[in-house]
This record gives sequence, structure tokens and C-alpha cells, in this order.
Amino acid sequence: MASMQGVEMKVGAAVRGEFPIFETATYLNSCSQGALSHRVRGAVEEWLAGWDANGAEWGFWVERNETFRAAMARLLHAEPDDVAVTTSVSQGVSALVSALPLDGERNRIVISEYEFPTVGQIAHAQELRGAEIVHVRPDPDGSIPAERFAEAIDERTALVCCTTLSYRSGHRHDVAAIAEAAHAAGALVLADSYQACGALELDVRTFGADAVTGGTVKYLLGTAGLGFMWVRPEVRERLVPTQTGWFADEDIFAMSIADYSPHASARRFDSGTPPVPSLYAGVAGISLVAESGVPAIEEHIQGLVGRLQEGLHELGATVVTPREPKRRGPLVCVRSTDVDTLVAALAAERIIASSREDKLRVALHLYNVEDDVDTLLEALARHRALLA
Repeated sequence: MASMQGVEMKVGAAVRGEFPIFETATYLNSCSQGALSHRVRGAVEEWLAGWDANGAEWGFWVERNETFRAAMARLLHAEPDDVAVTTSVSQGVSALVSALPLDGERNRIVISEYEFPTVGQIAHAQELRGAEIVHVRPDPDGSIPAERFAEAIDERTALVCCTTLSYRSGHRHDVAAIAEAAHAAGALVLADSYQACGALELDVRTFGADAVTGGTVKYLLGTAGLGFMWVRPEVRERLVPTQTGWFADEDIFAMSIADYSPHASARRFDSGTPPVPSLYAGVAGISLVAESGVPAIEEHIQGLVGRLQEGLHELGATVVTPREPKRRGPLVCVRSTDVDTLVAALAAERIIASSREDKLRVALHLYNVEDDVDTLLEALARHRALLA
């Protein structure tokens, strides 16, 4: 297996000391929750100290909201006015879909089988408003090529949902190609990028999607309760959400109950009172990602994933995640004969991973190193009977 020492000096080894969990465990579960850093812990303690010392710090709390918005914009190569701050992907997508008129001829929402339940459930909830929901199924190899989406898209399609990276299989969608087919039919494209943002370079200027969502609990190294939604400016201007909150108003301090005046910017997709504790954690977590640089993180992860997949191939394991770098990301999924037992056996050895369906999920990030991969492979060799 090829060495990655040059990259690790920039990423893995340089930041690993920020994350105390590596003193006692091999952490491979960033697809569920990013590891806690000293910096994030310090930011949460700062929030508590300020609250204790000064009571309501609303001026500073609102500033944290705007600091996060600007930080996300930089990460996405966007402008702050094009980014909504949300409490979750669910909140952002619900606001977006609420702005779609679905009671006419263009009432179809296309979703892939790899969407997170949030997107599928919100889509099907629109059936109450007259929407028709179409599912795009995977090919036998587990991939969902852009052609499958194109077959489901027509002049009746209002919205196409394509997760950037599947939480169930590790497959990466060709968002640009899907968007090309959708736009040709006059449809909008939503790319849920929760499993990608912070681990894969996302440039919304060339990505293709009209809306990109995600949150801080995974590769952005924050905690739950904070998300974002970028919306293309020319699309945003014609979308007026009916799901809203006071922070989405054109003037939040007007405190008016007499009308609905959504903000001209993507703030129209914000909601109510911001999630203040999560903002402190989110700003701190994203700063670690920004300092490392997403291109360097992606290169680092791709090397580790390649090492892992090579080792799994040598074990004869059934890996459902593609081996081609352009078709994968930080998440590798491996079939198991008894995945719950396998996850528990690894946890007993202080190797932290997770599962979905019959698959072990291994997620690598900026703080992982070659030794983490090798530790896992050695453990899987000992538990080979639990691999399909």
C-alpha cells in the first residue's frame, strides 16, 4: 500500500491532537457524528460563560448567526446573501418545497432511492398538496446513473432531489449531469450534501444544483441543530416560502405581526430563533475544516479510502461503494452477515463505526491516518466470518 506521509503532515497528523477521542479509540464514524474537538468544546464553554456573565447576549448571538452564514458561503464558494441558516436539512427543504406551486400541471417531484428519510418524507408530504412523487431506483451495481434520473424527468417535474453522496452505500451522484437533464425540462434541482460537505470540495458555481443543503453534525465537525441551504439567486427570487419564521423577515426587529415580508436574500428560508449553542459549535468546527482546506481534506480522504478498499479486497469482502475516486467520497460500506454483531465486536476493541441495513459503514475524515485504516483491517480479518 502506498504511503501518504506527505498529505498526512498537512492534514491527519497536524490536526489529530485537537480530537481527544483518538487517545482511547479508533474513530471511523464521521458519517454519523464528527469527532469532538478541543476548539468546539471551548466555543460551547464560551457561550455558557457569556450567558452566565451577561445574561441575554442577543447582539453577539445574532452576530454568530451571520458569522456562520459567511463561513458556509466561503466553503461553498458562494455569497452570504445566497445562504440560509437553518436548524436542519428538514427545515430548509420544507421551506423550499413550501414555495413550489404543486397544484398545477408541474406537480411532480423526483427523488432517488438514496435520499435521506427527510427528503423522501417531505416529498411525500406534498402529496397532500397534489404532488406526484417518482422514485429513481438503483442499477444492479447499486449506482444511480444520471440516465435513470433523465428517464423520470419530464415537463411535469417541478423538483429533482439527488443526494450528493448516499448515506446507505457511499455512491456519489453526478449532480451536474442530473441538473442538466432537469434544467432542460424546466425543473429545479436539490442536492442534499450532508454526507459530502466538509469532506468533498463543493463549488456551487459549477455544481449544477439550484439548492444545496447540509449541516454541521458530520464532516463540518459541529453538533446537531444547525444546517444551511444555499439557493441560486435567480431561483430564489421567484420562490416565496409559506413555511417561515421571524428571522426570515425583511426586518427582524420590526416585530410586525401585520404582514408577511420575506427577506430579499436567502434569509427568506431562515426560520425562527437561531440555534445559539449550535452556532458556537458550528463556527468553531467549520473553522477547523477551513484551515485545513477542503481540497487537501478530500485528497487525504481519497488516499485513506483507497488504502481501505485495497485491504478489503484482499480480505475478499463485499464492498458496495465504488472504487473509482470520482464515484465515491469519505464513506465506505461493506456487507456483513450480522452487522449489529460486527459493529459491537469492533466497539469492544474501541473501533467506532456504524451500520445501515446489512452494511458496515466506515467514514474517514481529516483527522484519520493510515494506522486507523490498518487497525480496522486487522480487526476485520479477526472477524472475517462476519463479512459477507
